Amino acid sequence: MSETINTAAQFPTFEKPTVQFNEKGWGPCELPDTFKDVPYQPFSKNDRLGKICDWTSTSNNDKKYQNKYASSFGTGNQYSYYHEEDETTFHLVDTARVQKPPHQRGRFRNMRNSRSGRGRNARGGLNTHGMTTLSGKNVKARDPRHGRGMGKKFGHRGPPPKMRESSVAVRADWASIEEMDFPRLVKLSLPNIKEGVDIATCGTLEYYDKTYDRINVKNEKPLQKIDRIVHTVTTTDDPVIRRLSKTVGNVFATDAILATIMCSTRSNYSWDIVIEKVGDKIFMDKRDHTEFDLLTVNESSVEPPTDDDSSCNSPRNLAIEATFINHNFSQQVLKTGDQEAKYKFEEPNPFISEDEDIQVASVGYRYKKWELGSDIVLVARCEHDGVLQTPSGEPQFMSIKALNEWDSKLANGVEWRQKLDTQRGAVLANELRNNACKLAKWTVQAVLAGSDQLKLGYVSRINPRDHSRHVILGTQQFKPHEFATQINLSMDNAWGVLRCIIDLVMKQKDGKYLIMKDPNKPIIRLYDIPDNTFDSDDSDDGEGDDEGFQQVYNYAHNKI
Repeated sequence: MSETINTAAQFPTFEKPTVQFNEKGWGPCELPDTFKDVPYQPFSKNDRLGKICDWTSTSNNDKKYQNKYASSFGTGNQYSYYHEEDETTFHLVDTARVQKPPHQRGRFRNMRNSRSGRGRNARGGLNTHGMTTLSGKNVKARDPRHGRGMGKKFGHRGPPPKMRESSVAVRADWASIEEMDFPRLVKLSLPNIKEGVDIATCGTLEYYDKTYDRINVKNEKPLQKIDRIVHTVTTTDDPVIRRLSKTVGNVFATDAILATIMCSTRSNYSWDIVIEKVGDKIFMDKRDHTEFDLLTVNESSVEPPTDDDSSCNSPRNLAIEATFINHNFSQQVLKTGDQEAKYKFEEPNPFISEDEDIQVASVGYRYKKWELGSDIVLVARCEHDGVLQTPSGEPQFMSIKALNEWDSKLANGVEWRQKLDTQRGAVLANELRNNACKLAKWTVQAVLAGSDQLKLGYVSRINPRDHSRHVILGTQQFKPHEFATQINLSMDNAWGVLRCIIDLVMKQKDGKYLIMKDPNKPIIRLYDIPDNTFDSDDSDDGEGDDEGFQQVYNYAHNKI
């Protein structure tokens, strides 16, 4: 007896799918009907995936990086969840306290801590019987086991890179001529540059008060508000440089502009300098009403200040605070008064007229020239802040600057009131790490001016949350050339970077140019800009440069 088997009923049939051929790219040629009119949120591979679902949007307590899980394409609201139910009538019925096991109760935990902390009081550790006791938060912060290495060990990413804004918006009609990266600039060198020769000296200097050398943490002195005008005049607005440009030199600048270029490889923030080439002469200027003269704070720190304008610890507010501290400190440490002796240069201050009855800051201007080779003669205005009388009667010129402490915990630094008298080297090393560019600029300015001493003051807030009151905790002095060697600052490299930029501009046609530090990359760019650029930014009344810094901080109005 034979039986026929129907194979078609046992095995499924295979239907060949329709394959679309896309000649212009890859993927389907048209959208299937199933996915039409369905909302779509763009997604980038760089976006972080934080949570599968967050119903209340309140569990993200990372206030420092609130946009860590934000989309690169912007936040869409088509998938947003809105919590509309009213839970005010919800009450917890079971209010019984949960009984903790014995090993989690306070008495056993304290006994364990007392046993583990035995013998640590003499080393500044946990002290349960003395006046100072470290809380658990501080112990965790100081414990190396809770450091940054743990995040990398378990594959956690670090904080997202901060995108800084450029000092000036690059316009469409600007032509990029050259890009100079820092690795190449660091290798440049222009040795055997001789000391500058004085062409003219102007201004009046006051003598340094040596009593400030005896200030320490236990004998601090409040920082006072000195109501004096500080001139920050650019190159082409200087009447002495205008006069000298007719007879000597072919490159003209100020010491602040030169220091910015020479120390450019240490800078992280964006800056820009306008250069005008007229024939065979170059004039380097800063733009009016900019933050060029503000002192940066923690620019080279691993964790720079956060960009929150509403906070007193934002980069701009800290820069304003540091600038005012520097100006007031440099004037407070001098012997003021009509009866005190003053050191006068050959010419008076070129930025005030005889009929003006105003108090001007103690400053001496030296107009010097340097031979840079290849018929390049640099003429620059340099500054002294004070003068010191030596036992032999000879004057020693000083550059007086101030370092400021704002919040050691937020800045990840050492506390000055604890370390300044006993470990001043550690405090200075921490400042060299966090403010490498600012200290290098001060050193270059002192070397260019020919100052005999670089006086550094340590100024701190009375309260870390109050940015209006400060105290002087100590002073320290260096010889500029020795300090440059100590901070690994090569003047040969500084002159080489400057000469490189001068040679690039000399090859161009007459016109206006701009060099700018990229805000997020270690690159300096040279742009060819129209001649009328920034002309509309100038003030009509011409009061921009002759106005002093306005009063911002309410220092004690005590006489020195």
